[in-house]
Amino acid sequence: MLWWGVAAALLANVLYSTGFVLEKRALSALPALNTRRPARLVRHLLSSPLWLAGSLALAAGFAAQLAVYRTLPIAAAQGIFVSGLVLLLLLSSVFLGERTTGRERRSILAILLALGMVVGSLQGSGAGTVTRTAPTGTLLAIALPSLAAGLWLYGSAERRAKRRHRQPTSGVPYGAAVGLLYGVSSLAIKGVSGLLSAHDPAGAVRDVFTSPYPYLLLFTGAVGLVLSQTALQRCRASLIVPVCTTVTCVFTVACGTVAFGEPLPADPLRLGLRLGGTAVAVLVLLALPRQDAPPEPEPELEPEPVLNPEPEPAPELGTDTPDTRPTPRS
Repeated sequence: MLWWGVAAALLANVLYSTGFVLEKRALSALPALNTRRPARLVRHLLSSPLWLAGSLALAAGFAAQLAVYRTLPIAAAQGIFVSGLVLLLLLSSVFLGERTTGRERRSILAILLALGMVVGSLQGSGAGTVTRTAPTGTLLAIALPSLAAGLWLYGSAERRAKRRHRQPTSGVPYGAAVGLLYGVSSLAIKGVSGLLSAHDPAGAVRDVFTSPYPYLLLFTGAVGLVLSQTALQRCRASLIVPVCTTVTCVFTVACGTVAFGEPLPADPLRLGLRLGGTAVAVLVLLALPRQDAPPEPEPELEPEPVLNPEPEPAPELGTDTPDTRPTPRS
């Protein structure tokens, strides 16, 4: 079962990366989206066949994620999901023509190292323990403030972007805000996967709809759609998606450990790896630039000298030419 979970996680990576790239290609051909007009935004999205193909790929990745959470611990699953950033960077470079800076590439490597530390903390006894559900009170105490923080952060980024004489934002605040929403969504997906059962389908459906999981999924799915597509249209996918993925993974590992009752490592080394990896990921996010560098002006081309200029033709006889001789004085 463990290898099935790893295979499902790798498949989810491929589907998610492909979906994001297809949506970004589609968004570049659509009119500017506005979060204050969600109905118009959704109408534009549904009119694009390429965007629909990308959303179907993301939906298939969601289905694969359900299988992952039934077979792997939540922190181990997130460690595999974050490896999909490498595939995303490759696809965005080939199909979107996006180029990451050296600082951003080093930051992404540091993020991968940080999350590798988190996964390394899972080694040992109890590493394969999969918790099915979380207490409702604990889940809501984590989810509701996180959703409020994500909405506030996105609104703050929108207000800063509207100021005059300001460099265009790189997408880090947008990615962090959407990452908080998707982190809550990830906890809800984990909860739904734990309640699904093939032995009693009717009882499983009843348990799902009497829990807060589907309602959190509905809210984060609707709001996340509007916010993420607006941000993805404005910013580079090669930056906003890694930031969003990192925030989602760190949030899910940290809060999922508490909400689903997965104990912290008792071994000091493993505990240091988990806490240190989380701290490194957060510090890398804080160090990323908030604005894209302005484009370098193109150098002005000097006019090329004319070699061997042709002499002006002499005026023909009989034509009127201006008389430049001085007029004699009387």
